[in-house]
Amino acid sequence: MSLKMRAAVVEQFGQPLVIREFDVPVAGPGQILVKTEACGVCHTDLHAARGDWPLKPTVPFIPGHEGIGVVTAIGEGVTSVKVGERVGVPWLYSACGHCEYCLTAWETVCAQAQFGGYTKNGGFAEYILADPNYVAHIPPGLDPREAAPIICAGVTTYKGIKETGARPGQWIVISGVGGLGHLAVQYAKAMGLQVCAVDIDDRKLAHATKLGADAVVNAKNGDPVETVKEATGGGAHGVLITAPSLSAFKQGVAMTRKHGTCVLVGLPPGEFPVPLFDVVANCITVRGSFVGNRQDMAEALAFAAQGKVKADIELQPLSAINQIFERLEHGDVPSRVVIDFSAV
Repeated sequence: MSLKMRAAVVEQFGQPLVIREFDVPVAGPGQILVKTEACGVCHTDLHAARGDWPLKPTVPFIPGHEGIGVVTAIGEGVTSVKVGERVGVPWLYSACGHCEYCLTAWETVCAQAQFGGYTKNGGFAEYILADPNYVAHIPPGLDPREAAPIICAGVTTYKGIKETGARPGQWIVISGVGGLGHLAVQYAKAMGLQVCAVDIDDRKLAHATKLGADAVVNAKNGDPVETVKEATGGGAHGVLITAPSLSAFKQGVAMTRKHGTCVLVGLPPGEFPVPLFDVVANCITVRGSFVGNRQDMAEALAFAAQGKVKADIELQPLSAINQIFERLEHGDVPSRVVIDFSAV
């Protein structure tokens, strides 16, 4: 008799997910099977379920790219992980390993990259098949529920901060201090930066202050660009935009200091409104950053294991996934929701 598992499935774009029962998959050659303990819920999961982006997943599929669990079986030829090890199955599910991007640690833009919960079934399931070469290795002592947001929101913001090139003592703007941004504030402070947090929610800004932000700006009040320039002495050396808002993107470039770098990690639908004259005249670099490579992942997890970064999480059962998505759509999730598979 086959072992069964529950999973939340996107059967049609824009429709509620359906909880289905499946046979637990079998790890084939070069694969591992992970028993899920926790899986974070990301705004990307909502985009995936709605089919928002040009490259759409193939329905039906199981979302979730912050799955943490214990390896229960390994396929033929697997040597890099062992049964009983705790791993994460992240957004970067796999890549070719031999193209120019993989060879230079830019595997996230490999043409053959596969993505967890998007092109491969993900973590909204009690078991996940994974590629052992691309799983995150969870440090001992880091709770799986706390690790879940780190393998997406954490590594995304950590890598984004590095991509700004801002050095210790310099200013960085974190635009959007919700699920990604509250982690970005902590990473930036741990990296020795001065942090100016920008949002439209005073509660999130108060939270950012508690997390160590040196200045906070409500973008709904007055001219946020001028306020940031006053607070940072002429604009931030680096700007990290996590908010899925086109207005935040436009403001973020304007908040960037001359010869500074504005890094985009949020993914709002639409075209980016770039003020070309300002970008050229002020020698501003505008750069996209897409999650992070495997070394970035190890570093991001190390910060969390050392207690320097801690995700604020709200635990929910898998059965609540549609309510979670509805709250995400309306901006009613202060930080990160994590599906706890020990819950009913």
